[in-house]
Amino acid sequence: MHAMVLSAAMLPLELQRRKTPVPGAGELRLRVLACAVCRTDLHIADGDLPLPVLPIVPGHEIVGVVEALGPGVGGYRIGDRVGVPWLGHSCGCCDFCIDGRENLCDAPRFTGYHRDGGFASHVIAEAAFCLPLTLPEADAARIAPLLCAGLIGWRSLKAAGEGARRLGLFGFGAAAHLVTQAAVAQGREVHAFTRPGDLEAQAFARSLGARWAGGSNACPPQPLDAAIIFAPAGELVPAALRAVRKGGRVVCGGIHMSGIPAFPYRWLWEERSIVSVANLTRADAREFLAFAQAHPLQVHVKTYPLMQANEALSDLRAGRIEGAAVLVP
Repeated sequence: MHAMVLSAAMLPLELQRRKTPVPGAGELRLRVLACAVCRTDLHIADGDLPLPVLPIVPGHEIVGVVEALGPGVGGYRIGDRVGVPWLGHSCGCCDFCIDGRENLCDAPRFTGYHRDGGFASHVIAEAAFCLPLTLPEADAARIAPLLCAGLIGWRSLKAAGEGARRLGLFGFGAAAHLVTQAAVAQGREVHAFTRPGDLEAQAFARSLGARWAGGSNACPPQPLDAAIIFAPAGELVPAALRAVRKGGRVVCGGIHMSGIPAFPYRWLWEERSIVSVANLTRADAREFLAFAQAHPLQVHVKTYPLMQANEALSDLRAGRIEGAAVLVP
């Protein structure tokens, strides 16, 4: 097999040839069809997140075909198409897991972070945390972004609250381009905030159903019920607070963000709130994939061969991608 490997806590990834792995008890070996590139992968490769394991193969938005089953695996057959998300394992016995919040597990293992991920031709995954894929979409590259951009976007949308009819999205990348469509399908009004002057991203947002699009330094035409921040820029938190109405909520949807600058208390006052979203649960995944099957989403992708993973990460960092970047082995 081939894999793009991070051997030190900084880019670049290196292409390596490895022995094709054998699945252990409760595991599947998948031949990777596509793996989307997430901003979390960029944070891992840039050293923004502490790395528990090196070397590591990044990638956690994986669509693959079952090639081998480990001992004790049921419910899957050779040739099944499955997805592998960020949450690769939870302990099942901590207070959070028992309470149905496995996304906050005290001893999790994340795909592409604690265990090798999908920037490779093959991957081993715990069967219990794989997702059967029954979507009619035949192109694996257009399914892969649903497995993190879609899932974390869905959890962020839920965190915004059902009553948030007028919704702002700060940072119009892979997650926002999917959340916009999901929110519009739910009857919400979307306002998209992009980098100032990024007219192409604003036009893209409007083409997907956004009612209004402008720079992150602009004020929306009306106060928002809630805002979701996908960009890893802490300075957007005060900006989002100023855009939401009394009682409004600001949701931080990323795993990493730069420092949040000080701001006057009056911007938070009147029962505004700031919350974060961490990881996902398998229940989130089942719910979102069912929604995506009932409400097909336009998934815009730019594909790269596996060996161009570093180029994909660079394009993501520079904001040169409309939609999601996807590696295809």
